[in-house]
Amino acid sequence: MSGLYTEVRGSGPTLVLLHGWGLNLRVWDGLAAVLQERFRIVAVDLPGHGRSEWLPERSSLEEQAAQIQETVSAITESYSLLGWSLGGQIALRLAAAQPAGLDRLVLIAATPRLPVAPDWPYGAPPERLAQQAASLRADYQRTVSDFLELQVRGSADAAAALSQLRTALFAHGTPDHTSVDALACGLELLRHTDLRTLLAQITLPTLVIAGQYDRVTMPAASHALADALPNAQYVEIRRAAHAPFLSHLPQLSELLTDFLLQP
Repeated sequence: MSGLYTEVRGSGPTLVLLHGWGLNLRVWDGLAAVLQERFRIVAVDLPGHGRSEWLPERSSLEEQAAQIQETVSAITESYSLLGWSLGGQIALRLAAAQPAGLDRLVLIAATPRLPVAPDWPYGAPPERLAQQAASLRADYQRTVSDFLELQVRGSADAAAALSQLRTALFAHGTPDHTSVDALACGLELLRHTDLRTLLAQITLPTLVIAGQYDRVTMPAASHALADALPNAQYVEIRRAAHAPFLSHLPQLSELLTDFLLQP
């Protein structure tokens, strides 16, 4: 068994939501409340996050994607998948396996590779990622809190978005629930994962959404991701940062609805 915690609400075509590093399914509450009139929403706590069990033997990106697929296939036969940030990388890995039942893909603030490289100028500085990893075990709450602030920096209504992120974290995923081992593994995955060679295999209709002022995932990285996918469209939301589903909820929910209900 995958041991992943899920919450299901609403009715209609199924949309599965995968959150980002350090958080949990509570970040989707606002979006789910808007979409549940048109969609059946399945929100999942990633392995070791929120209330999901952490299995060290299943810590690779491939195994975490497999756990998501096991969980979802027990709930529905047909679904669309939305991945945000780390959840976007897991969604890409899952989609590359071409599982039965996966119809459409949405990627928010996602990149196939997070660190900068000579052939990937759209990445984050390696020293920032290394410092984040080094400080995680020394001060869990400070490290995660700093990362939450980085996610909303530059966004319209940044204070409100930050408050929502903090509420989600501590209402559902305090250190009692969230595995520091899982967070450390997640950082290692973000530092070393490169999914670019898999992108040509993902032929699903895909919507890639970026925030204009994202400090975590550069919009150019998301744009390059969309360009490399065979059947993708790219949308950049003005004055949004890393969490546009919080700061620009009406615009984002309209984009999702239009895309997911296309014939």
